[in-house]
Amino acid sequence: MATAAHLAPASRQPDIRPPSPFLALTELPRALVELGSLPWAAPLLRSAPKGDGHPVLVLPGFTTSDISTTVIRRYLTRMGYDAHAWELGRNLGPKAIGREGEKLVERLRAVHDLTGKKVSLVGWSLGGIMARMVSRQAPDAVRQVISLGSPFTGSPRATNVWRAYELLTGQRVDDAHTREQLRESATPPPVPSTAIWSREDGIVAWQNCVEPFSTNSDNIEVHGSHCGLGVNPAVLYAVADRLAQPEDDWKPFNRAGMRALFYPSAGHA
Repeated sequence: MATAAHLAPASRQPDIRPPSPFLALTELPRALVELGSLPWAAPLLRSAPKGDGHPVLVLPGFTTSDISTTVIRRYLTRMGYDAHAWELGRNLGPKAIGREGEKLVERLRAVHDLTGKKVSLVGWSLGGIMARMVSRQAPDAVRQVISLGSPFTGSPRATNVWRAYELLTGQRVDDAHTREQLRESATPPPVPSTAIWSREDGIVAWQNCVEPFSTNSDNIEVHGSHCGLGVNPAVLYAVADRLAQPEDDWKPFNRAGMRALFYPSAGHA
């Protein structure tokens, strides 16, 4: 598998720094460009593999709510999936999901019980870290995990928002409980997992968003901003492609043909 999964885990690279101030300042205009490109990308998005109707729970990023995931949920619904919002308000870390993620596990169980099917988890940024966490707590209810720009390895200070995180969530990024959660998050989940990330991310260090190598993990590098990941056409297509993998026959992302124009062939550093 020729992907960035062959990179060493970011937790072994303590010198990783947050993205540059320039990238951070350009996040909003770049995200707006990505949103504006959706009509032009409609033919590509419609060509993605169709869904099998299984449930997908979409988790928003730090400080955002289900409003931020509207585009991706509507797209997945049109592609044939049963897309669900997380319904836990703004993502303020443990304030939203509970200290051990118990509120999110409860929401996952509710979708699982309602549909009678395993649930795929798509998490944006902090939501991806949470998706990995609950996949360990309820692996019987999870089909696969897809993270979008989620810094699940390395130092939590390698972002431009860690101070805001501490202020708004009341959780210290270096306390023992947080360190233990991050240590667990750095290893691949017990279900198939895919990390989608961008080197142009202006919020989190992309190196900390790379999935360690395993037989059931993959990495997909895209071009774009952090704040635009949920509306980036290349991301939406990749998510639909990953969700279309048969439950018992998961395979890495195929970059052959026209896909090579949008996704780096290897994604190595």
